[in-house]
Amino acid sequence: MATTTATTDIPVPADRVWQLIGGFDSLPDWLPYIPASTLSEGGRVRSLTNEEGGVIVERLEAFDNQGRSYSYSIVRAPFPVSDYRSTLTVHEKHGGQSRVEWSGTFTPAGSSEQEAIALFHGIYTEGLAALRKTLEA
Repeated sequence: MATTTATTDIPVPADRVWQLIGGFDSLPDWLPYIPASTLSEGGRVRSLTNEEGGVIVERLEAFDNQGRSYSYSIVRAPFPVSDYRSTLTVHEKHGGQSRVEWSGTFTPAGSSEQEAIALFHGIYTEGLAALRKTLEA
């Protein structure tokens, strides 16, 4: 099983960050790579459309509003991995700042471990940079 984590510090209070990213359907609000999201199964499954029109289906596995965290798995996606599970968490820091952490575990399938890690680390890093840009605008 492979794993990767990306973090970013944002000069915005954790509650404000969580208000933006804490909804399971909120990716289009801050992640340019995902312009559309549709919920199903009572809000537990999201169907995401990426910039190229590809579809990614993810299932909400755990949600902790007080802990500002949620975890999800991939049901269907064009990624060369299986057994994917990811967690997005907002941590409160001193001085009204926050640290956002996006981590994932997965099993490479049709790619090397290094290629799979590089793919998701890039997605997480670019996503967190977009989040920071959105919140600082």
